[in-house]
Amino acid sequence: MEFIDLKAQYRHIQPAVDARIRAVLEHGQYILGPEVRELEERLAAYAGVKHCIGASSGTDTLLIALLALDIGPGDEVITSPFTFIATAEMIALAGAKPVFVDIDPRTYNLDPNRVEAAITPKTRAIMPVSLYGQCADFDAINAIAARHGLAVIEDGAQSFGATYKGCKSCALSTIGSTSFFPSKPLGGYGDGGALFTDDDHLAQRMRELRVHGQDRRYHHPRIGLNGRLDTLQAAVLLAKLDVFDDEVAARERLGARYSELLQGHVRTPVLAEGCSSVYAQYTIEVENREAVQTRLKEAGIPTAVHYPVPLHLQPAFAGLGGKTDDFPLAERAAARVLSLPMHPYLTEMEQRQVVEVLTATI
Repeated sequence: MEFIDLKAQYRHIQPAVDARIRAVLEHGQYILGPEVRELEERLAAYAGVKHCIGASSGTDTLLIALLALDIGPGDEVITSPFTFIATAEMIALAGAKPVFVDIDPRTYNLDPNRVEAAITPKTRAIMPVSLYGQCADFDAINAIAARHGLAVIEDGAQSFGATYKGCKSCALSTIGSTSFFPSKPLGGYGDGGALFTDDDHLAQRMRELRVHGQDRRYHHPRIGLNGRLDTLQAAVLLAKLDVFDDEVAARERLGARYSELLQGHVRTPVLAEGCSSVYAQYTIEVENREAVQTRLKEAGIPTAVHYPVPLHLQPAFAGLGGKTDDFPLAERAAARVLSLPMHPYLTEMEQRQVVEVLTATI
């Protein structure tokens, strides 16, 4: 059994993927070719925003967003300690200070009720993460940001395709960011990402920043980076976008079935009111995680832990002075979460096999 079966997806869409790649090989425009623009237009329409800017990864998109907002040394950005390191890493790389706020234990996303107490005169932005495929509470977060004149950057690396009160992930804040890493709900065959905004000025800045701060050839008003999306990755994503709605629907069905089958056995994902999830991971909580993982592995069932060490306890952020018990809800989740196989081509038989072994182990 595969944790994420990309080969099954490829077999399903092979003719379209091959044709798209072949077209790029024929025209030879490997950097910012026509497929990049086509993808940007389709993604902007899908999300319901004015602008989409393709980029080299879902990590670089966060850095580009921060630079577009002129966030740097002396600034602070509020974010979650329970996420992949890229979120806070890019804040630090921009020269700003990550300020962590504990999570809502139901959704694992940033708890808006704790955000305001973390705001200081140095705070410039809030960067909530839409973890495991479900959006953070953007009504509450945006209201706080508006009161304090702050920008909001959604790290939607895991949630593209999800909805929040009728609006799509990455269309909920000042800037939305997502990743096209192969295992993401909409993933390429390598690294890639995209930025979303309704702000014309920020869109122009981000387009310039992704190509060395250039506004026209060999003219650089600002320092940028090499953050372009490859044309070949755009071609793959265009083929995948054709079946994305079907795959999102399949993920929702699979998530609901897992939750039904596991009800009463383990803590299953909680969907906040008005939210859908694309289940980038289907994540449960267990007490004896190591023993459960071992038993599942013996039965040929792969698992993963997203994420075992909260960011305030990572050695890279030791300089921030974080210590155990600073963010107890994030720490508790980190010790208990376990992600099960999840992808649109997972069969009901495979799901029942996972559940049978899991419930017999707990």
